[in-house]
Amino acid sequence: MSVAFDQSETRGDAELMALYARGDHSAARLLTGRHLPRVLAHAYRLLQDRAEAEDVAQEAMLKLWKIAPDWREGEARLSTWLYRVTANACTDRLRKRRTTGLEAASEQIDDTPGAVEKMIIGERQRALHLAIGSLPERQRNALTLRHFEALSNPEIAETLETSVEAVESLLGRARRTLSEKLSHLRPRKTGPQPKKGAMP
Repeated sequence: MSVAFDQSETRGDAELMALYARGDHSAARLLTGRHLPRVLAHAYRLLQDRAEAEDVAQEAMLKLWKIAPDWREGEARLSTWLYRVTANACTDRLRKRRTTGLEAASEQIDDTPGAVEKMIIGERQRALHLAIGSLPERQRNALTLRHFEALSNPEIAETLETSVEAVESLLGRARRTLSEKLSHLRPRKTGPQPKKGAMP
């Protein structure tokens, strides 16, 4: 038995898992096409390394195939399970990384119009990624799932196996920390400021 092409969009994850467990490899192809891109994107946002992200994504999908015979509908959503496995694998890799300084990247001077603006944007993006990477594990995972994967707070709670209130707290602390770490990127007011109490 194989999965018909015109049914690919209507078959649920649990049904495809059951089909794969019975030897239907076309079901695995459908599941891979449905979930691998988001798993890879999630891993990359956490690791900021394409090769490592690809390794983690492959590991997550291999674990999925191994548990297929035991997968039971209703216990958890497959996407939630994959996010959890991916986040855990990324955390393990981040813990193994040695503390290193920023990579020295030589950049050629570009004097074309807009080059300075592009450099500023690039610096801000790097600063944001570094700030997110420095967050505690659960804060980083909650923030990434909320703002990059667009999961709702209840979905994040399910993924992180915690309560919605805990997710709200994690997000609040993460946002405050990012605000402090990135405060130097905010435009500063120039020119003399009037002294407190001075007449205009």
